Amino acid sequence: MPTYHKPESKTIQELKDIAHKLRIHSITSTQASKSGHPTSCASIAEIMSVLFFNTMRYKISAPRDASSDRFILSKGHAAPILYAAWAEAGLFPTSDLMNLRKIDSDLEGHPTPRLNFVDVGTGSLGQGVAVACGMAYIGKNIDKADYRTYVLVGDGESAEGSIWESLHFAGHYKLDNLCVIFDVNRLGQSEPTSLQHQMEVYRKRLDAFGFNAIVVDGHDVEELCKALFEASVTKDRPTAIVAKTFKGKHFPQIEDLENWHGKPLGENANGVIEHLQTLIRNAGPVQIAPPSPQKESAKKVNISNVQLATPPAYQLGESVATRLAYGTALAKIAMNNDRVIALDGDTKNSTYSDKLRKAFPERFIECFIAEQNLVGVAIGAACRDRTIAFVSTFATFFTRAYDQIRMGAISQTNVNFVGSHCGVSIGEDGPSQMGLEDIALFRTIPGSTVFYPSDAVSTERAVELAANTKGVCFIRTSRPNTAVLYENNEPFQVGKAKIVKQSANDTVLLIGAGVTLYEALNAATELEKSGVYARVLDPFTVKPIDKEAIVHNAAQCGGRIVVVEDHYKQGGLGEAVLSAVADQRNVVVKHLGVEQVPRSGPPTVLIDMFGISARCIVAAVNDILKM
Repeated sequence: MPTYHKPESKTIQELKDIAHKLRIHSITSTQASKSGHPTSCASIAEIMSVLFFNTMRYKISAPRDASSDRFILSKGHAAPILYAAWAEAGLFPTSDLMNLRKIDSDLEGHPTPRLNFVDVGTGSLGQGVAVACGMAYIGKNIDKADYRTYVLVGDGESAEGSIWESLHFAGHYKLDNLCVIFDVNRLGQSEPTSLQHQMEVYRKRLDAFGFNAIVVDGHDVEELCKALFEASVTKDRPTAIVAKTFKGKHFPQIEDLENWHGKPLGENANGVIEHLQTLIRNAGPVQIAPPSPQKESAKKVNISNVQLATPPAYQLGESVATRLAYGTALAKIAMNNDRVIALDGDTKNSTYSDKLRKAFPERFIECFIAEQNLVGVAIGAACRDRTIAFVSTFATFFTRAYDQIRMGAISQTNVNFVGSHCGVSIGEDGPSQMGLEDIALFRTIPGSTVFYPSDAVSTERAVELAANTKGVCFIRTSRPNTAVLYENNEPFQVGKAKIVKQSANDTVLLIGAGVTLYEALNAATELEKSGVYARVLDPFTVKPIDKEAIVHNAAQCGGRIVVVEDHYKQGGLGEAVLSAVADQRNVVVKHLGVEQVPRSGPPTVLIDMFGISARCIVAAVNDILKM
């Protein structure tokens, strides 16, 4: 095992000086913006100095170099010191720090990937460890590279349960290339944290989660150097450095005092800066060059133009659940590209993501029943375009991780989410298991694409398209078996609907997706018996909705639309259709959807009870024809 060598006294002093320079930058930039968190920056100044100028290996010229170490500032409100560290390292002039929080500057109040040195957006607390776990897992098990991942966590945010989900994940998978650093500065936003400086409590908890837990003085440069070295040589378990720090460290009359969170120093700034300057031995440019990464430790990868290894192979009318077709397609694209991975939350034998696990076990990540961590790990795994990540669980359980998903959009992630067991059609499991809000959830995510395939062929093509689509994607799959509607060679496009039944005599347009598409087809057949002809449209994607097809076909059907969905009426397919025709004259829409909390029962009974069956569609058509 490598032996630790204490840095030279000159290096120790330089690191101390850099810490004070970072503090000064944090003060001046927050003064310029008249907002920010200089005291939260001050508590981590030595940590940032040692990480960026003594420990981490990275390229200034290419901040997202695949072989470089990763750093996530989970306590994103300390962004000014992150920006200051990169400026002092030489990425951009320190004068640019004065643009903090300005409308025309990417140095925002919390970090986002608009900056080329930020991998993920942070600031919604409790998420950084999950992302770091995803990066570390890929580094160790997929890239098999020597880059390390560091994440800096605030003690206040460690009250979030999501942090402990992620710590469990890291310990379980023995991510020895991960180092979690806790900034235990004792003070939260409005009062002291619950544990304050009970360092032994932190240590015992982290030890119980399988970590090599090291308690240090977070303002002692030498202790930090030694602890980070120990982290780098510890095998078979991740390391947690629990750093005892003080908020506003070295800020006279401010250090370790309440009511300074999120406030620039105002009239105190000049006096504090003058004090800090007296602590700096060498006020000139930084003399230490950050360590460089091992050349091309992480190989170049190609995650573009992903295709199904073989086309869909179904018989028309064959009965196949779309959740099963998802698993089939997932294994196929994994066969085509070795960077396709799957993550699941202990539902793999229901979502059928286990088809990838069986084919490529090394590319399957079981995240267990911890959906917030599941989503965060996927976002980390997809960072720097290292993998094409598909995340599956029951659709309703993604609501638990909504914050992580919306932060994924801020992080410009390309993660693909797949939710099965949607709607009342799952049957006897009851309302707690029924995804009835999921379309609304994913429609609100900026830049998202929402697929709702209705048969096996369209599901396989949705998976293929999602793998090549930028931004957050959601594929909604169903539990019941449904008949194959499309030929195996049928082409599909994002934002393009399909007409599955039509005639020249159509007087109403029926729109359904998943199980309700089949209810619409059954309703159309029933209506024909009374001389009423209905056209049936499969939207394929709910976002973007095919406005052109809806408007065109509605016009040919007398301006009458009945849309039916196995989802609550708020935010789902119906409202997407309504938004598409909102500016059209002479269009009437009847919207059928689930309007109350459902209950357990047989799927067909529930579909009828909650107003989305073929019988209900027929009644809605008869009503609309009377208008």
